[in-house]
Amino acid sequence: MREIALNGQKRTDTGKKASKLLRKEGLVPCNLYGEKKGENGLPEALAFAIPMAELRKAIYTPHVYVMNITIEGKLHVAIVKELQFHPTTDALLHADFYEVNETKPITVGIPVKLNGLAQGVRDGGRINLSIRKINVTAPYKNIPEVLDIDVTNLQLGKSIKVGELSFEGLDIATSPEVVVCSVKATRASRSAAATEEA
Repeated sequence: MREIALNGQKRTDTGKKASKLLRKEGLVPCNLYGEKKGENGLPEALAFAIPMAELRKAIYTPHVYVMNITIEGKLHVAIVKELQFHPTTDALLHADFYEVNETKPITVGIPVKLNGLAQGVRDGGRINLSIRKINVTAPYKNIPEVLDIDVTNLQLGKSIKVGELSFEGLDIATSPEVVVCSVKATRASRSAAATEEA
């Protein structure tokens, strides 16, 4: 996985009013959840803020990043847990991060990359990508930037399901029945097939 360095500042004031003030200053309120648990047994959050200008590079991108976040001189390795956007402006309102380490497996959605020219496309069909990401589980150091899928032998009218795929060192968390891609017949391929039959 790609890595990106970010600098955060600890925030002592939480709540809606404090968060609004942070956003006015160009900062995004964030929480970091890690191994630390509170008295109720639930994960304890470290409240901090990151400049939107920094966070933009890691959020508005098709890539999945591991974030090296420095808060008050201490490095925290984390992935995005949840993002909250404004319903109308699409501005980032809040970000939750989940602390990771080199041994603990994480589940994350990784972009799919189709490689090769499908046989069905050579026969006049059109390839259709049904899902853009597949959820995989592994320690973050083992997770690749993209999941390469060879479609060279994919015939007209056929599809590739998640259950047919395997990637070294990764457990696939997406349902095996989910269709990743398929080759659909086009008008041109149908007329070519009709001509052949005739």
